[in-house]
Amino acid sequence: MAGTTHTLTLIPGDGIGPEVTTAVVSVLDAAGVSINWERHDAGLVAFETTGHTLPAKLLESVTRNTVALKGPCTTPIGEGFTSVNVGLRKALNLYANLRPVKNLPGVASRFANVDLVIVRENTEDLYAGLEHVIVPGVVESLKIITEAASTRIAEFAFSHARREGRRKVTAIHKANIMKLGDGLFLDSVRAVSKRFTDVPFDEKIVDAVCMHLVMHPEQFDVLVLPNLYGDIVSDLCAGLVGGLGVVPGANHGAGVAVFEAVHGSAPDIAGRNVANPTALLLSAIMMLRHLGETDAALSVQAALDAVLMAGQVRTRDLGGTASTTEFAGAICAALASPSSSTIG
Repeated sequence: MAGTTHTLTLIPGDGIGPEVTTAVVSVLDAAGVSINWERHDAGLVAFETTGHTLPAKLLESVTRNTVALKGPCTTPIGEGFTSVNVGLRKALNLYANLRPVKNLPGVASRFANVDLVIVRENTEDLYAGLEHVIVPGVVESLKIITEAASTRIAEFAFSHARREGRRKVTAIHKANIMKLGDGLFLDSVRAVSKRFTDVPFDEKIVDAVCMHLVMHPEQFDVLVLPNLYGDIVSDLCAGLVGGLGVVPGANHGAGVAVFEAVHGSAPDIAGRNVANPTALLLSAIMMLRHLGETDAALSVQAALDAVLMAGQVRTRDLGGTASTTEFAGAICAALASPSSSTIG
């Protein structure tokens, strides 16, 4: 709440992570939010110094503080250590991935008036990581779907829709083929929908949804999905509004939430001060709302919108030449201007 000093965990990540987290922290400072940050490394940086990608002290800090802001972490492809993001979700039982997808003013995209929310189950499905070699050249990966996890994510989706005044919830599945696994997910969501009769509900097959999303995304509102479909569809939806660099993300568990950028660590541009901090800043705005800092959240969003609309200070991915620090500085300056930081 406003006037409170919040003790939060800061996980800079690696690659461009430290640069974008530093930029976002400077904006939150300029917004007047009082935060005591407990910084902890994760991923490649932590592995090089401690031998662990998720040190115990980091997990203890997030558990104690209940809220964390996290930059991107590198995940090696096909070798090396397992995903830090998946590991963090498992360790803290962050069962719900929440990704709002909405057009930003002044950011070019193929569609206008996109306003979606992706609610992705975070703990099971093929992402449970249960796979093994049966014989050389043959791998079996197990898709785990449980009634408990499916019911829990459905309750999260319907509760979010009701609280935020959303139009409807759509369950996304492939139960026409995977009749038992996806069938259980769909049956679980249907059962929850009967307890939320004030929230309209429908259901669609995942491949059909992907087609309709790239044709008429405005017909969708809140989408609830199993883990793998949720990962794919959430990135697809980000592409509707400009890409992963302009959408936020959060992972929620029972009393714990980690707010993070959904893009990668971009090691090819790390250390060059050219990364766009918008995705992490939008995640931080979600975090402020979660903390009850509603006025600060509105002010930061207004300042970001003002800078994007003006178009004079943009990072290179948005067609400009500004550095990470210059872009953050412009937002801080907008916060200091009543005309740009006031919501009418």
